[in-house]
Amino acid sequence: MIAARAPGRVNLIGDHTDYTGGFVLPMAVDRWTEVRGEPTDLPVVRLTSDREERAASVALDVAAPQLAQPEWARYVAGVVSELRPRTGLLGSVVSTVPMGAGLSSSAALELSVALALGFAGTPLELAQLCRRAEHVATGVPCGIMDQLASAVGVAGHALLIDCQSYAVTPVTLPDEVDVVVVHSGQARALAGSAYAERVAECERAEEVVGPLRRARLQALDGIEDEVVRRRARHVVTENRRVRDAVAALDAGDVVAVGALMRESHASLRDDYEVSSRALDDLVARLDDTPGVLGCRLTGAGFGGCVVALARPGAVTQGWVVRAVDGAHRL
Repeated sequence: MIAARAPGRVNLIGDHTDYTGGFVLPMAVDRWTEVRGEPTDLPVVRLTSDREERAASVALDVAAPQLAQPEWARYVAGVVSELRPRTGLLGSVVSTVPMGAGLSSSAALELSVALALGFAGTPLELAQLCRRAEHVATGVPCGIMDQLASAVGVAGHALLIDCQSYAVTPVTLPDEVDVVVVHSGQARALAGSAYAERVAECERAEEVVGPLRRARLQALDGIEDEVVRRRARHVVTENRRVRDAVAALDAGDVVAVGALMRESHASLRDDYEVSSRALDDLVARLDDTPGVLGCRLTGAGFGGCVVALARPGAVTQGWVVRAVDGAHRL
């Protein structure tokens, strides 16, 4: 029997910065996807899921992962196409990572499948392979945050990730606050969202001002397109907020971290336009809750979840998550 598991992730701050080589501050969370199975001489990876009626059946020589059916099989097919295992697998998938919530259920599936199929390499190489798999499977030009956070999680710590150098610095999370995830009630689906459009807008901004990870706010005045300028402003200010949040955590200033999270949500809502009425209403309600230090949408937006930093017991909906170690074989 082969078994592997990979955690979901929640991003505390730093969204839509990874695909421009910026900075993010996620944490791997105690919600898991597990793959268990047995090797087979058949040239196929066949997995059932506790959440899906139809199984994923993917040939080892799969040529078009993006066409696999049912839809969740595309992530399996993407991994198979990148890894090209020599041995098939018959098994099952069990997951506690909410789907369509912005907690990286797809990345957790990709990493656990890759490990179950015998991936041998570093955590960074695992994340890079699974990122390529998602590109192939969905056509969404995602950054590396989701896969890398799931691969290199550190218990009790958030992860400052430089998405250009792939340097990862664990940041201790204080015991006196809870990280709480609350679903907005609106499912998220990146393949049907404006995610690729935002990536293209950042590329247009960089044609004018160069890499956004190094750009200064004053330089953005040279971008004539007002929409593209606002997209760039979000990325530049969000990178700064990530670094400020790390400094505040290191200093034990959780109030400052909460304020930065509120600023981040406003920027994602107004400059980047990836929020929604459901997310905004939930953020407003949580911000008015005594004991909540700050909250924001988490992940790419377009629905999904809100993450809140709060005093213990202040938030009674959703679930408290804790930071855990990254993907591994069982």
